[in-house]
Amino acid sequence: MAKFNPIHFVAFGFGAGYAKKAPGTVGTLVGIPFVLAFQQGSLEIYLLATLIMTLFGIWLCGASSRLMGVHDHPGIVWDEIVGYMITMIAAPSGWQWLLLGFILFRIFDIFKPWPISYIDRNIHGGFGIMLDDVLAGVMAAIVLQIVIYFV
Repeated sequence: MAKFNPIHFVAFGFGAGYAKKAPGTVGTLVGIPFVLAFQQGSLEIYLLATLIMTLFGIWLCGASSRLMGVHDHPGIVWDEIVGYMITMIAAPSGWQWLLLGFILFRIFDIFKPWPISYIDRNIHGGFGIMLDDVLAGVMAAIVLQIVIYFV
């Protein structure tokens, strides 16, 4: 795998996926600037950006995976970036919300409760690579919104 292949470079979170330990966690950190940038605009802009990044990710993760000949290589972290973006939909600004969303997303992404685990094992290609993290993001977002509502 060529580190300087632009498909791998973006799919690997601009290099974050090359981390020796916990590339998914390091990749999720790359999502923070995206969240901060898009939180500056309207909710509609945030949702549109997240949708575009998700659709692009289906192609990107699939292309990177095919080029490497490995399904869902641990270094492919674009899906974590998008999953974190989904977690943070309609979240208030502030470091404590960024941190809580980060922790919640990582919990759902690492432990993969059903149906995330089913999707991770049974749906392949770029769609499968993205879908388990999209669902982890949705589940984390639901928990985050419940916390926001009650705090």
